[in-house]
Amino acid sequence: MTATTAEKAATTQIYRVFIRATPQAIWDAITRPEWAQRYGYCVPVEYDMRAGGKFRALANQGMKGHGAPDVIIVGEVIELDPPRKLVQTWHPVWDPEGAAEPATTVTFEIKQDQGGVCKLTVTHDLEGAPSTARTVGGQNEQAGGGWAWVLSDLKTLLESGKGLSER
Repeated sequence: MTATTAEKAATTQIYRVFIRATPQAIWDAITRPEWAQRYGYCVPVEYDMRAGGKFRALANQGMKGHGAPDVIIVGEVIELDPPRKLVQTWHPVWDPEGAAEPATTVTFEIKQDQGGVCKLTVTHDLEGAPSTARTVGGQNEQAGGGWAWVLSDLKTLLESGKGLSER
């Protein structure tokens, strides 16, 4: 495999998780600040839920204690079909290297499966953003476990009522 082929293969990361929850519960956990601050990196989010609306993820107190700015990720809603699909841009601004890269695109797709289970697929298009790709792929040790950590914790929270950090 050539470097160009390897780089192209790494520009899109896809994560799938099956969660025993309703599509609306998953949607709410992704888009509502009171849920988002209970799993993953435990940060509140702000969405203007319309195409063209703004998205922001805000630093929690621990992050601020380590020097993070108040706003750590910015973006824009591109498409939404609640509670099935959300497409948005995603631009990390807490880190100078990630901030220097172009915004990337994240797609959340929620599909009802059998037996009260939903499939959540997160597709992150990381074209032109290798630092962001390493971070969301869990390869940047200073930035935690990336999407795998966030989605594992989301599943745990929705199925048990407590996130991994709340145990």
